[in-house]
Amino acid sequence: MDETRLRALTPTVIGVLGRRGADAAAAEDAVQEALVEAVRVWPDDPPQDPKGWLITVAWRKFLDAARADAARRRREERADAEPPPGPSDPADDTLQLYFLCAHPSLTPSSAVALTLRAVGGLTTRQIAQAYLVPEATMAQRISRAKRSISGVRLNRPGDIATVLRVLYLIFNEGYSGDVDLAAEAIRLTRRLATRIDHEEVAGLLALMLLHHARRAARTGPDGRLVPLAEQDRCRWDTRLIAEGVGILQAALARDRLGEFQAQAAVAALHADARTAEETDWVQIVEWYDELLRLTDNPVARLNRAVAVGEADGPRAGLAALAELDPALPRHTAASAYLHERDGDPATAARLYAEAARAAPNLPERDHLTRQAARLNARPRT
Repeated sequence: MDETRLRALTPTVIGVLGRRGADAAAAEDAVQEALVEAVRVWPDDPPQDPKGWLITVAWRKFLDAARADAARRRREERADAEPPPGPSDPADDTLQLYFLCAHPSLTPSSAVALTLRAVGGLTTRQIAQAYLVPEATMAQRISRAKRSISGVRLNRPGDIATVLRVLYLIFNEGYSGDVDLAAEAIRLTRRLATRIDHEEVAGLLALMLLHHARRAARTGPDGRLVPLAEQDRCRWDTRLIAEGVGILQAALARDRLGEFQAQAAVAALHADARTAEETDWVQIVEWYDELLRLTDNPVARLNRAVAVGEADGPRAGLAALAELDPALPRHTAASAYLHERDGDPATAARLYAEAARAAPNLPERDHLTRQAARLNARPRT
C-alpha cells in the first residue's frame, strides 16, 4: 500500500481511538507511531486488513503512552509546585532511567528524542516542536532509536550532556507548554547536582530556578499571557532568584562557560532589573554573543535580535532579524514587536495577526491576536 492510501486511513483510525476514549492529541500521536511502524513492516509482511492492523497497533501505542504518562504523573505528584532546596528522595530511580535511555549506541539527538518520549512523557508533536522539525520526521527518528536499542542491554549510561539536554527540553515544555513538567525537571536537576559536581549542571539548575521564579507573574487573573516587560515583579519569587543567582555565580567562577550558564546569565540580568526599563540590554546582547559562540542555535539568534532592538534601537533589531530564516518560530512575532517600536503600527498589526495564526499554543495566540486588535483600534494618522 502506498503512503497516500496509508495516510487516507488516518482520520478513520483516529476516530476509532477517540471512541475508545483517547483524546485527540494522544490519538493522533499513537496513529503517527503506527504509521511509522506500518512503513517499516508492511513491505515485507502486508496485512490482510490494513485498517484493522492500524487500529490494533495504534491502540497498543496509545495504551503504552497512557501507562507511561500515568507513571510520570505519579512522579510529579511527589514533587512540590515550588521544588525545595536540598537532595531529593534517594529511592527515586527516574534519573537513572534518563541516563540509560541516553545510550552510547544512539546519536545524541536520537537519545534525547527517545528519552523525552519514553521517560519524559512528551508527545511526538511536542518533541518535534522543540527540535523545529515536522512531526513525521520526529516519529521516524524515535522509531529508529527504539529499533537501534531493541536488542541492546541498557547497562551503559549515556553522557551528561545528553541528559542535561533532555532535562532542559522537559523544563521548557513544562514552563511554556500545555503539560506541567517544570517542577519535575527542577527536582531531577537538583538531584543530579547533588550527584555530579559539574558547572553545566549548576548552570541548568540556575536557569530553571530563575525562570521558575517568574512563573506566577506570567499569567493574569483571567489566564492571559503577560509579557516579561509587563509582569508585576512583586510576584516574582525572590527566594528562587537568590538561590539561582548564587548557584550561577559559583558556576561562572570556575571559568568553564557552557550554554546553560550563558542562558542563566541572561535570565539573571532580567531578574536583577527592578523595572523593565532598567534592564541591562547591552550586557544581555553580550551574553547572547557568548552563547552563540558556544552553540549556533537559531532560537538564540532570534532572542539576540530582539535584545539588539532594545539595546541599539528597533531598526538595529530588525536588521539582525533580517539575517534569520523567516520560518523560524516566533520570527514574525518578534518582527511585529520591533516594527511597533519603530513607529510602524500598520505593519506591526498585520504581523501580529500573522504570528497569531502560527502560534504554538492558545495563550500565545490569544495574546498576539489582542496585540493586533489593539493596534488596529488606534486611529490612523
